[in-house]
Parts: sequence; C-alpha cells; structure tokens
Amino acid sequence: MKKIAFMGTPDFSVPILEKLIEEGYQIELVVTQPDRPKGRKRVLTASPVKETALKNNIKVFQPEKLKESYEEILKYDIDLIITAAYGQLLPNELLDYPEYGSINVHASLLPELRGGAPIHYSILQGKKETGITIMYMVEKLDAGNIISQQAIPIEKTDHVGTLHDKLSILGKNLLIETLPEIFNKTNKSIEQDEALATFAPNVSRELERLDWSKSHETVYNHIRGLHPWPVAYTTYKQERMKIWWGTPDDTIYEAGKPGEIVKKDEISFTVVCGNKKAIQITEIQPAGKRKMSVEEFLRGADDLIEIGEIME
Repeated sequence: MKKIAFMGTPDFSVPILEKLIEEGYQIELVVTQPDRPKGRKRVLTASPVKETALKNNIKVFQPEKLKESYEEILKYDIDLIITAAYGQLLPNELLDYPEYGSINVHASLLPELRGGAPIHYSILQGKKETGITIMYMVEKLDAGNIISQQAIPIEKTDHVGTLHDKLSILGKNLLIETLPEIFNKTNKSIEQDEALATFAPNVSRELERLDWSKSHETVYNHIRGLHPWPVAYTTYKQERMKIWWGTPDDTIYEAGKPGEIVKKDEISFTVVCGNKKAIQITEIQPAGKRKMSVEEFLRGADDLIEIGEIME
C-alpha cells in the first residue's frame, strides 16, 4: 500500500481528503496550517482539514513555516505528497522526496489563474468556464507540469460559494481517476505555456471595493466574485456598506450617474453603473450591523435609502 502525505487547510480540501480515505488510500500524515483565532471572541480554531484528520485518527503536523520545519515530514516513509489549498509553498527538498513526486489539486485550468484565489478571479474576470488541474509541483508557484485537467462551465448565477463546492467535488473525482496512472508510472504530463500564464493573488482590501463606473456586468461579477467571502462593499453617506447580493438590471437609465440610486421598492434598490444599466441590490450589511435583506433594512425606516444619493 502506497503511503500518502496530504497537505491542505480549508473546506475546499476536505472532500478531497475524505475521498482518499474512502477509497482506501493510506494517509500517513496530514499537514495543515496552525490553529488560528476565529470569530469575535478570537477562539483558537483548528482548520477543517485538521478536524477531518483527527476524526479519522490520522497524524497531524502544523508548521508555522514549512520551509523551516519540513524535515519533520522526511521522517515518514512517504510515497506521494498531495496538496490541495494548503497555503504555503513547498521547498524542493520536500517536493523531490517521495518516489512518485508531489502533486497539487488546483482550482483553475492552468496556466490560467495561478495563485491563492483562482475561484474568486474566475468569476471576477467574467470567465465562462474554469476547472481543476492535477499537476506536479515545482518550487515556482503553480508552474509544474499538468497531469490531468477537467473543465466545468461557470453559470451566470454562480458565486464563489457555489463554484467552490462544485470544484471541490470535481477535484476529488479527478484526483481519484488520476492516481492509478501515477502509481503505475504510466501517466503523461505536459509543460505549461508560460506565455499564457495569468495570476490570481489573494484578494486584497482594495479589490473588495465596488467601482460603479464599470459596466453592470462587471459590477455583478464583482459582487458574486466576492460572495460569500470576503464580500464587496461600497460607501453610502460616508459609511461602508457591504453588498452581499444583487442582480443585473438591463434597463437603460439615461440620466443616471454611476453609483446613483435611481429606484427602490419594498425589497430592493437599484444602482446605476457606468454603462447606464444597473444592479438591483437585495442583500446588504450596513456599517456596524449584521447581514440583512434590503426588505428588512427598509422596514426599519423607508428613508434609510434615498433615491438620488450616490454610492461610491
């Protein structure tokens, strides 16, 4: 039985680890990020992958800096390393250690969208499809040879949450299909075309702010490309307001300015974008408050949203 070290951290990685266990692969070690403070009370919390490992009585290793602590992993008789959204780069000494190499389950169609937020950027950029790549790892970020790939469409109603779940399932299935050929040493791999490489760095605070001067399709992609985390925001009456959800409105508002509230009803309000079309906002989070529907927000006082005001 071949021995595997699995390296992952967030929810995305959990179905992949669970599938490996279900299929009978011997997971010798799970490597994940250290426990982190979470929530308002900053309670020290284990990663989803750690919780899964412990439930299955698998040893867990949580280095703060893998490059300084990787030798601990070399103590195990590992035949293959599998990573999925682990969150740290692996040093060459570790990548080259297992007989069957080190592979990664990456949530994009490489060489597009290398980096830590490929699901977000696939929606932010308005792509029609994305997918999973199983690749050999090298020390350069997501640049190794491609072993297998599978694409799925991005639906107009998809957001980061729905696409995340679809890709996690696709990832576990493609990995299980790919592993036998890796262990038989019959798999092929192809080099990535560096000229086609694009990048998806972790989402910055600056990227979270909506730009109403863009087209309504771009603004819609921005909203769903940050939903349900970290969530896009705008400024209304000099206070930050998170925009949790909205949908495109193809009506032409010829007199409307970018960011202007041009219409409201009991359950929504409408904001004009740069192409004179708009977004109908239905779910928000006002400064200092919890997430709520626009209907609930306006129930408190109808004049909380005023037609003619500008969101920035």
